[in-house]
Amino acid sequence: MAGAMDLGRWHDRLAGLIAEYEVPGANLAFLHEGEVHEFAAGVLNMDTGVEVTTDSLFQIGSVSKVWTATQIMLLVERGALTLETPVVQVLPEFRVADPEVTKTVTIRHLLSHTSGIDGDFFLDTGRGDDCIEKYVEACADLAQNHPLGVTQSYCNAGFTIAGRVVERLTGKVWDAALREQIIEPLGLTHTHTLPEDVLRFRGAMGHLDGAPAPVWGLMRSCGPAGLICARPADVVAFARAHLGTGLLADPRAMWEPQVDIPNPYTLGKQWGLGWILDEWQGRRVISHGGNTIGQAAMLWAVPDTETVVCVLANGGHTAAFQHALATELFDELLVLAVPPVLGPPAEPFETDVERYAGVYERAGSRMTLTVRDGRLSLYGEATGALAGVQPPMEFDLVPVDDVTFVGRPEGEPQWLSAVFYELADGSPYVHLGVRATPKIA
Repeated sequence: MAGAMDLGRWHDRLAGLIAEYEVPGANLAFLHEGEVHEFAAGVLNMDTGVEVTTDSLFQIGSVSKVWTATQIMLLVERGALTLETPVVQVLPEFRVADPEVTKTVTIRHLLSHTSGIDGDFFLDTGRGDDCIEKYVEACADLAQNHPLGVTQSYCNAGFTIAGRVVERLTGKVWDAALREQIIEPLGLTHTHTLPEDVLRFRGAMGHLDGAPAPVWGLMRSCGPAGLICARPADVVAFARAHLGTGLLADPRAMWEPQVDIPNPYTLGKQWGLGWILDEWQGRRVISHGGNTIGQAAMLWAVPDTETVVCVLANGGHTAAFQHALATELFDELLVLAVPPVLGPPAEPFETDVERYAGVYERAGSRMTLTVRDGRLSLYGEATGALAGVQPPMEFDLVPVDDVTFVGRPEGEPQWLSAVFYELADGSPYVHLGVRATPKIA
């Protein structure tokens, strides 16, 4: 029970976990039995040594997508559009490379990552209030990663397009609409989207390879997909509003499963509208994670107990850190077991790995799979705007079954999972990092 928890232990425990996983600094808040508890450890920037405090702002990255989805759902409840509304009906100027997708892609496709629009399209369109408008104009040449609606693939571009829908229907830039629709109604005092606002607070710097990252953040055009900065207590307050009717009349509509995730071993089994959906020991869990340049965020909520946890970190082995913290904290709060990360089988599994060799590519990423001494090896590299800030990764893939493999980059404590599968038309794909990547050669 929360009342019996030794809160001082969690101050020390957070410090111990960041040391174990080489995380420079972390900020944690959780809601349990009606009370919010906050903890901080480490430093915001290894160069300056400024300490993390509970009111420090971190980049929450793609957790922002749940906020943008919430903005859309507020407009749906107002009757401004429906989930089945084609994007082009709100944005007549909207285009992607496929003319049929241009005409038929809906708001539901955007919020559930089923549009097939190549998602990791990062483009700096400047710092002006027209940056999202310019980004959507630039989507005219964006190809399909997969046909519309046939599978799930994480789509940053889709959420920036959704942000432009918000702009058109509210008559405000996305940042101002976010403030009016969510931040001010919830009374959030430590939530901002622009660096000049974050500068008024203690702001975290991301770290890569044990040193401050070469740049602080992503381009402003990414706003609706991942540019919110906040303290974890504000993120907890946002999620808490989804457990009642303080923001949306029917927040549960966002928890309705929209699509099964082909690789269910990464973040969850299904996607809702914005939220990732999972089940731990029969209990519904809604969540979302986020990564920017050397910063990582994770938000979990267990609706039936009204428990919410948000942890923000600025470098190190963040995925392993988040999982270790969640495993310990949810056990202590709810006696609830977090599913273990999928690892290699106890006994080696033999399968034909040659069939998976080849080149897999989508916007922002190219993976080359080769077979060496009977083992499948992956070399992955970022392409496009983020090529310079994301180092390539290389590791062997170990079969768990005929389609599921796990691998671990050198020096990483946590395994990654990959699932090979085919679409209904027989097209081969690999699902890794919640993205579907087609085999092109």
